[in-house]
Amino acid sequence: MAVYTQITEDTLKSTLARFDLGSLQSFEGIAEGVENSNYRLTTDKGKYVLTIIEKRANPEELPFYIGFMEHLRLKGIPTAAVKSDRDGRNIFTLDGKPALISEFLEGAWPRDIYVHHCQAAGETLAIMHRAGHDFKMKRKNTMGFPAWKSLIHACQGRADELEPGLFELLDTELDYLEHNWPKFLPKGAIHADLFPDNVFFTDEKLTGIIDFYFACWDTLAYDLMLTFNPWCFDWKGDLDMARAKAFLETYNKIRPMSKNELKALPFFGRAAAMRIIATRLYDWLNPVEGALVRAKDPLEHVKILRYHQKVVSLVDYGFTGQ
Repeated sequence: MAVYTQITEDTLKSTLARFDLGSLQSFEGIAEGVENSNYRLTTDKGKYVLTIIEKRANPEELPFYIGFMEHLRLKGIPTAAVKSDRDGRNIFTLDGKPALISEFLEGAWPRDIYVHHCQAAGETLAIMHRAGHDFKMKRKNTMGFPAWKSLIHACQGRADELEPGLFELLDTELDYLEHNWPKFLPKGAIHADLFPDNVFFTDEKLTGIIDFYFACWDTLAYDLMLTFNPWCFDWKGDLDMARAKAFLETYNKIRPMSKNELKALPFFGRAAAMRIIATRLYDWLNPVEGALVRAKDPLEHVKILRYHQKVVSLVDYGFTGQ
């Protein structure tokens, strides 16, 4: 979450007048995250989150995101319900941009990640992958390999400002990924952005999953490693073996992976690292003036990439197949 679009109290009151969500009491921008503008709203009827679509999410695909959230919620996964106005519309325009209002989920994302958090994340992701199997809507992954390649090449002239030789490292990795991408692995509806700041806990219980704006139809093992990287490596890019073991083995108990999926995990660890490096590198070098957003360091995932490149077996992740 982040804030790119600044809105006024009068604008919010006018917007809420179209809903049955009560009268505005207070609001504040949410600076966490990097993609869309988000505001926490408090009315005399409850708490809500206003999201304004800004960057890489395609407004035309909002029905997919909303539908997937609803599908998962009906399966018992704690996602936020998107609110409809009095005319039954849940997507509207604010400051010329598509927007929606969803319920506020209680809890907080874990700033310090422990083994029990990783167990809960692995369990929930496996349940989501199983639940998403019969979701009927489809959406192509618009943040797949071609998008990473474009973003990284757009940074060619400045990437080495962060680290000497960085562009050559990334360009070589792009070539490897492009020519070795695994085929014929299980696919389904995936979250594609299940970072810790998109998962809420109350005490030790997982109570909310948010931010579905990268959700799409893609390889499940890829989504697994997209989630594995931020949950199991620390902020310095070092693997926490206990967290990694807990995450992978909990996931595998609920959705057992095939031999080919297990074999592909190091590859998708590399691919997942490159996906995050691409967007972080571009955003780091191209900040939006006046936006309330904290740019994230791409070098964290460069170190994660290097770890995956050296993996010999799944034992290097603490995984024993249990």
